[in-house]
Amino acid sequence: MGLEQVLTSNAFGDNVPDCVKAQPKLAFGASVLLCYTLLCQALRFRRLRKMRSKYRYKTRGDMARMTNQEAQEIQKELIQCEFPFTMNKALQFALFRTYGIPSISKLLVQTQQLSKKEHAARRYVDTEVLIQDFIANAPESERANGAIARMNYLHSLYGKKISNDDLLYTLALFALEPKSWINRYEWRKLTDLEICAIGTFWKSIGDAMEISYEHLPGAGKGWNDGIQWMDEVAEWSQGYEKKYMVPHQDNKKTADETTAMLLYDAPSSVHPAGFKVVSALMDERLRKAMMYPDPPAGLITAIDVAFQIRAFILRNFALPRPQFLRSQRMSEEPNKDGRYYQLSYDVDPWYVDASFANRWALKSWLKWMAGKPYPGSAGFKSEGYVLEEIGPKNLEGKGTEYVTQAKDHLLKQGRGGCPFAVAKR
Repeated sequence: MGLEQVLTSNAFGDNVPDCVKAQPKLAFGASVLLCYTLLCQALRFRRLRKMRSKYRYKTRGDMARMTNQEAQEIQKELIQCEFPFTMNKALQFALFRTYGIPSISKLLVQTQQLSKKEHAARRYVDTEVLIQDFIANAPESERANGAIARMNYLHSLYGKKISNDDLLYTLALFALEPKSWINRYEWRKLTDLEICAIGTFWKSIGDAMEISYEHLPGAGKGWNDGIQWMDEVAEWSQGYEKKYMVPHQDNKKTADETTAMLLYDAPSSVHPAGFKVVSALMDERLRKAMMYPDPPAGLITAIDVAFQIRAFILRNFALPRPQFLRSQRMSEEPNKDGRYYQLSYDVDPWYVDASFANRWALKSWLKWMAGKPYPGSAGFKSEGYVLEEIGPKNLEGKGTEYVTQAKDHLLKQGRGGCPFAVAKR
């Protein structure tokens, strides 16, 4: 006799309770849900298992041998497949956090690159283009080293206005914020292997930028691995913030323009609420430096709960992102004219291909109805970008000789090896 026959037998007479009749169906549904949850978790952790199998660094001693090529591969997997939303937002917030240092925000206000709407969106995109190009491409590739060379050229134009400490602080945030955001908001925390990869990668970027690490404890004898380097820049950046992250009108001006840019597509009626959300995402020190008011008491808790719900759903009920759906911000191959495209955009459609699919997408229709630019709108370089044009409009096409020489110099260094093999600085 089957389970349903037993439960609905004459032991209950002719009036079998509905709750009893429903029990087999509920049990079956619960079993299916449990199996699906176990499948999701197994598939979600499979990528991590494959990573550990491929990169056989089981101890801190092993991790001291991690190469920059391996570190770049691991970080690329994190940003494109494992945690694309959170990692990209963390990198954006890392840039935003630098505006809490008056020496940085003052320069941005003076150059008007992020303190005025007409410049802010492009400067924001250009920064992302350069960072994504050297994150998504091998450290010994021409594209990655060309992006670093262009970035170094743009920084060189400001001479002593950009201090080594400000560069080191900015570098530290790009390494530290993804770790902080993922460990706080995602469905799992980073492993030592992944933290080591992030530290190894960004230490190598600092080497390529010729940033001095003289203020770090390990500068003299060198670092054992990326984790030690991460720990030291974390401690140093905390001290730097305590000393230099102070309230200043330039901080607020830059933060206001950036926040308004991020809320560009939202109705003006919700902008005040949007500013409160941004304020809630800041810690107290940054909030005071930006001269932002404290958010409502429950908003920080509400945001944390929302992220916890998201993490729970991803871990238990969402299948992992497959490679063919990996999150790519820039095109891998150039078009027939040797230019690259931005594949998605947040504010204005800089460098986005004016293809049929992009022009007729729902997002483009919404932009058009709101009277805002969409792919193909004049003035946003829908033909794509080349490195020589990245930067302020008055610098388009300039610095070609500098960038070529700097790129060749970086290529000769063989940047794919282990940056901790020899203490460089």
